[in-house]
Amino acid sequence: MLRHIPEEPVSNAAVWCRRLAVFSLPVAAIAVILARANAVEPQASLAVLGGAIVVALVALLLFLAACVVIWQEGRRGLGEALGGAFLAAVTLGYPAYLAVQAVRLPVLSDVSTDTADPPRFSTSRAAVAARAGFTPAGFDADTAERQRDGYPDIEPIVVDLEPDEAYQLVLETAQSRGWRVIDQRPPGGRSGIGHLDFLDRTLVMGFADDIAVRLRPLAGQTRIDVRSASRYGRHDFGANAKRIRQFAEELQAGLNEK
Repeated sequence: MLRHIPEEPVSNAAVWCRRLAVFSLPVAAIAVILARANAVEPQASLAVLGGAIVVALVALLLFLAACVVIWQEGRRGLGEALGGAFLAAVTLGYPAYLAVQAVRLPVLSDVSTDTADPPRFSTSRAAVAARAGFTPAGFDADTAERQRDGYPDIEPIVVDLEPDEAYQLVLETAQSRGWRVIDQRPPGGRSGIGHLDFLDRTLVMGFADDIAVRLRPLAGQTRIDVRSASRYGRHDFGANAKRIRQFAEELQAGLNEK
């Protein structure tokens, strides 16, 4: 007579770990898609993403609980728990990277190559309309001090070009990076100063960031100052400084080709 040996029950924590992790991943993807498509307000997409992050964190806690139960009671479900932990880690990967950046980098959302006299964002009708009525706030002394401490390498860009040539180089470089021109004033007049305003999008969520570029004539050279500001949150996780660095590098590469 065959004896029926009952199987060990499956850990409930393992089952729910996988369920929640499977749920969190598409919710996070939906938040990104909605944000990039401008289908909802940025705050709404961030709230959805925040919900996905919370669910993924709960899934990781359940993974730990499942591991304890499986080890102590011999229950089944290790595969479900490991699969859930992997999916939760995928959901949390980018937020975890941002958390590290938030700790490592200064709390800034506005960065300029000139902290004493940063380029001003245009308030022309066209520029304000392109920003949907938004104009970045002023650049205060506290912001300037934190930037100098955190990003001492962010400095004015000086090129051996006349202002008109430098203006064209800036325009070409910005457009090659996918920046959208929303206002422009070529160098001229008594001051000889040129100015450009751009919009750029963040890599993942596609939020709009604002950029102002000012060109000042020097003796046989042109000084280029760049200001990049994020619209949402107090911390840009280093995005604006990175944008200015990359722009300066590409500008120099374009200059070398001339």
